[in-house]
Amino acid sequence: MTPIGEESRGCGLDERITGALVGAAVGDALGGPVEGYSPDQITERHGGRVHGIVGPWHGDAWRTARPIAPYHKGDGHVTDDTLMTHALVRVYARVRDHLDAYAVADHLVPDLMTNPRWIPELEAEALPLQRLFLAEKWLVARLAYGHVDPREAGVGNIVNCGAAMYMAPVGLVNAANPAGAYAEALDIAGAHQSSYGREAAGVLAAAVAAATAPGATPDSVVTACLSLAKDGTRAAIEKVCEVACAHGDFESALVPLRQAVSPYDTVGPDYRAPSLGARRPSRLHSIEELPVALGMLLVSGGDYRQAVLGAVNYGRDCDSIATMAGALAGALGSPVPEDWAKTVAEASRLDLWEPARTLAAVTREVFAQDVRRRRAHEQAFAALGGTPCSA
Repeated sequence: MTPIGEESRGCGLDERITGALVGAAVGDALGGPVEGYSPDQITERHGGRVHGIVGPWHGDAWRTARPIAPYHKGDGHVTDDTLMTHALVRVYARVRDHLDAYAVADHLVPDLMTNPRWIPELEAEALPLQRLFLAEKWLVARLAYGHVDPREAGVGNIVNCGAAMYMAPVGLVNAANPAGAYAEALDIAGAHQSSYGREAAGVLAAAVAAATAPGATPDSVVTACLSLAKDGTRAAIEKVCEVACAHGDFESALVPLRQAVSPYDTVGPDYRAPSLGARRPSRLHSIEELPVALGMLLVSGGDYRQAVLGAVNYGRDCDSIATMAGALAGALGSPVPEDWAKTVAEASRLDLWEPARTLAAVTREVFAQDVRRRRAHEQAFAALGGTPCSA
């Protein structure tokens, strides 16, 4: 296998954006049917580890079986992670510039509320709002009905991975600029999350931006994250990635990664029965999904298939972990298996490649505007007697 740092040198912007967005969607679809379960439960249900697309946990009873009903998770269906990611791409396509919390209020929320789309898990056309989890519906309650300042609307929400799971487009628009991605994602996520949920959104965007840099490696991605992450998020990433470096396959890493992140995770050992302190603001804690996704990226050496399968078989919130791991491995240039991508696109009735084409065009436009703004600033600063303009 070609080392990912060397392999990625041949990938341009379009390939990295496509790899990240398609990779995120495919990871989401693979993780969906086993979300919420432990590695042992997954092994028992499937007679071994999951190695590709599988059907619903409860088979044909998915419409009524608790606790998943009425969602058809499995068979290549994407979940709300991908629905929200594509919605954010549409906001970029409309604004065609950097986004902030007001863009969420002015464009993202109306899109979720008013434009029916095919929802794979419902096997029907519906408003995206009708599929979202409560932490994402908070956006509509606070912004559309509560008229809260968008920059503060995330305060009071469940602190989870709800904002981080769809922040890959921010990292792509800020390709090779982790600090810029971090700042923009924090602004956007202020409308949705607070505390370590908001912090994770910023760090995930930074990680994706770092992964697009020429010659990027899993190690360079983690280094970029640690240079920006704060408080419990930084500590969790550091501890998980320290453990991940001792493993070369996801099988041996499943339990150690969980043990490493456990002190920072507020949900507790039983994912479906969170502790009373779960998902509350804290400077000491972190969401579980981002550190584990970075850990799997290291364990796999950046290989897409192994990073995503590691995330899927980890269980718990594994659709979001696999979404993040898939976005990062794809942005690094590791190819998404064509058979997986084709099956997910057909099963979900989605063109997984169109959002990437759209975002690539927007990214180039935004960069050109950034250059013009930077040049204007340089000229103004030089006129003040500062440093002369660059060539």
